[in-house]
Amino acid sequence: MLIVPIVPAAPPPLLPAERMLVLLLVLVSAALFARPLVAVARNILTAKPDVGFSLRPLVPRFLSLLREVGLQSRVIRHRPLPGIAHAVVFWAFCAFALVTANHFVWVLGIELLSRTSALAQAVYACAAFFAVAGSAGIAFLFVRRFLLRPRWLGEKLSWESGLIAMLIFLLLAMHLVSCQVASASVAAHLLWWMHTAVLLAFMPLIPRTKHLHLLLAPVAIFLRRGGFSNIPPLDGDDDFGLVAGVDITRIASLQAYSCVECGRCMEHCPAVVTGKQLNPRDVVLNMRGHLRRQGALSEEPLLGVILSDEALFACVTCGACEAQCPAGIEHLPLLVGMRRGAVNTGVWQNQHGHRLFLQLERGTNALGRPVLERQKLLADFNLPLYDGSQEICLWLGCMGAYDPKGREILGSLVQLLRHLGKKFGVLRTESCCGDPVRRLGNDLLFEQLAMANLERFQAATPELVLSICPHCVRTIEVEWKQFGTSPPIMHHSDFLAAHLPELQATQSKTGKVVFHDPCYLSRYRGVQKEPRSVAALGGSIVEASRHGDRSFCCGAGGGRAFLGDESGTRIGHERARELLATGADLIATSCPFCHSMLGDAMADMQSQPPALLDIAQIAAAQISVQHLADVETYV
Repeated sequence: MLIVPIVPAAPPPLLPAERMLVLLLVLVSAALFARPLVAVARNILTAKPDVGFSLRPLVPRFLSLLREVGLQSRVIRHRPLPGIAHAVVFWAFCAFALVTANHFVWVLGIELLSRTSALAQAVYACAAFFAVAGSAGIAFLFVRRFLLRPRWLGEKLSWESGLIAMLIFLLLAMHLVSCQVASASVAAHLLWWMHTAVLLAFMPLIPRTKHLHLLLAPVAIFLRRGGFSNIPPLDGDDDFGLVAGVDITRIASLQAYSCVECGRCMEHCPAVVTGKQLNPRDVVLNMRGHLRRQGALSEEPLLGVILSDEALFACVTCGACEAQCPAGIEHLPLLVGMRRGAVNTGVWQNQHGHRLFLQLERGTNALGRPVLERQKLLADFNLPLYDGSQEICLWLGCMGAYDPKGREILGSLVQLLRHLGKKFGVLRTESCCGDPVRRLGNDLLFEQLAMANLERFQAATPELVLSICPHCVRTIEVEWKQFGTSPPIMHHSDFLAAHLPELQATQSKTGKVVFHDPCYLSRYRGVQKEPRSVAALGGSIVEASRHGDRSFCCGAGGGRAFLGDESGTRIGHERARELLATGADLIATSCPFCHSMLGDAMADMQSQPPALLDIAQIAAAQISVQHLADVETYV
């Protein structure tokens, strides 16, 4: 049987001069490693504390650390092949931790791993395996970065990445070679010194390059604010948001230094894909550069330095950047924080945004329609007022009450509620939930809207609120909690999926249906199966190239639906192209904003586009088919 050596050869005993030289070199390497790291730590620790941050509960934090760092789940999931290569290199680092420690303490005459012990055999076997796997992984990553060169990694070749890759490969290769030579030989002696030299050269490079993420990304992942795209509260009346460098918080600073520059955020960012000025990776890297140049207490304004006004308000808050980031960076609180600064200091001058703010300040709605239209809708649909005795309080929202297509969706949901025998009512009056102004950075107006609505719900005390809008659901469920107790709320996709057996038609559909995942449903709330189960009532489901939590935005989020024309390609048109490419007979949505944006886009692109229906409309159509079948059976 062929036995492959797995234990590296022991070098001959070092001379006293050699020992002194190693210790001196270790001290130099440690000093070069520590100096930039101290500067980074100083910037992070002297930055502004994060308002409302709490470490508790700890268990979810440790579980995230295990999944995302230990198992490299996010690294692998979204880019499987390079992700596995990266994960293998990371696991090789972990496997070599004890081997490397043993390598250096041997200079002091200490042996952590006795070469004949069972523990040592297991550790060296693991190290040998990951030396082979890690060498293959780093070679693949080198070829990908320097020969294949995906554009998301950047146009400029990084000599730092090439040098680091070479050093890692040398470390792993030399370990394997050292397993093949005799102990106490000249070759073993030479290999030991080469291994030592490469290690000591490698260490100072870590805090000076993007490979600082090896140290900080696990900390950033552990210290995330929690939840998804949670916008931190302002710290009193004197806090205007992210205006200057002094406003950058500790978590934001930590995350800026943790960026691995992998380009995943920009690869999936609708603004980048459609040619806008915004680039989420550049925002983080520019903030890191600002901290390095100016420190954490700079009074220099951030807008115009980190990114432009146009770039800042190009964000649709879809969350693709945050969902993709393997380093725990929360981009949206950063971007919304800078929007707060621009709005609260009066720097942002946009006629569409100011019109939206003015409309909502005057007590109308985000669409600027007369309030009487809502009263007419209540009469047309014969909607009862919620009096506390009904099971459900139906939240209309701005789109359900004032948008023509939104009213059609709402009408279908009302039809379904009556078919299911559910007792429901609506509030006598509603204000906008505040989602667009919250995302655009107008916290004062958002607080006024939230407080007014919370007072209505406190008086009504509903057991369940039902809404057709994922933006309303997110805002009411999460954002309002800053000002009071939010009512229990459900999106209509969850509700309809729960009553699916009662909505099945006797005749199955044979066409193809593609479901467009709304960002505020699929990413923000993790709801993907439920709306598909309802959409399947209209035919067999086919998937767009980007779907689920990798879905592409319609372009309406972040208040963008109210800000007029976009630069570059319209985001809604880009998404419509993806949906049309599936060849589906029916495009299904579960968000009135998505329905509106995609409808406009497809009308521009085709004279006879496929049908576009909300899942409530699909389900309501099945009820009509079922009712017709029942009539025919009776006759």
